[in-house]
Amino acid sequence: MILGLHHVTAIGGDPRDNLAFYSGLLGMRLVKKTVNFDDPGTYHLYYGNYNGDPGTLITFFAWPGSFRGRPGTGQPTTISLSVPKRSLGAWKEKFDAKGMHAEGPFQRFGSEEYLSLQDPDGIEIELVASGSDSEEPRVEKLHTITLSEEGYERTAGLLTGIMGFRQAAEKSNRFRFEAGSGGPGTYLDVICAPDLRRGSMGAGTIHHVAFRTPDDEAQKSWRVKVAEAGLNVSPVMDRQYFHSIYFREPGGVLFEIATDPPGFAVDEDLSSLGEALKLPPWLEPMRGSIERRLPGLA
Repeated sequence: MILGLHHVTAIGGDPRDNLAFYSGLLGMRLVKKTVNFDDPGTYHLYYGNYNGDPGTLITFFAWPGSFRGRPGTGQPTTISLSVPKRSLGAWKEKFDAKGMHAEGPFQRFGSEEYLSLQDPDGIEIELVASGSDSEEPRVEKLHTITLSEEGYERTAGLLTGIMGFRQAAEKSNRFRFEAGSGGPGTYLDVICAPDLRRGSMGAGTIHHVAFRTPDDEAQKSWRVKVAEAGLNVSPVMDRQYFHSIYFREPGGVLFEIATDPPGFAVDEDLSSLGEALKLPPWLEPMRGSIERRLPGLA
């Protein structure tokens, strides 16, 4: 079973601006400061709740001065975050005090109330009033990831077929699917936008969305299912804090299925998550050259 959303990974520009927005303004915890394992001269920053629990995570490949991408079809295009039910007013006040513009509140599917704003690289972020019964302006977990697609039928077929999602709502050209027990943190929205241009990757775009599976054995089963469905799927990859497989759904969006364990406390104490630059064992011999190439975050 897919339990819900595990994380979403996007491409950012200046890592200092990224940190100031997600940690400083939104108040998410930087739970891991590492590098892109495939491009170790650049940061891979992970934000989440205090523990860095699966389902709370936004991660960024931060490439200062990188070329701009173009959001469009074949990509995730919006990251929606669950915030306390009575907190939207406090969020508006917080953004106003920082000179940030947040639009809304808007309503979706009749009762879902949210604010919309952009991060420093132009990625669309939504804050959805759906969490605890509080007025405190804090991010609690992921709510929904929205995909933009030229058409939606084949994507919907994959989601409700082998991946076990259920269609939960529909309005105009937006189709909502939910996994596991349902509710915020399990939603994937698919927007059918045949007139939208195809997206291109670069700063300001979302790279992929990852779904939760409980352990390595379940992940192996998923790999067999995806391959039997005729999709190209990667070998299992060790991401230090979880294990991953990757494949592209019919509309072109990169999907990942990631294990919940081992988690972010495998290489540093819970109380100090995100403070030190952590490298996987195979990159540790290059630490000196890697640290010289990375910009400061202060």
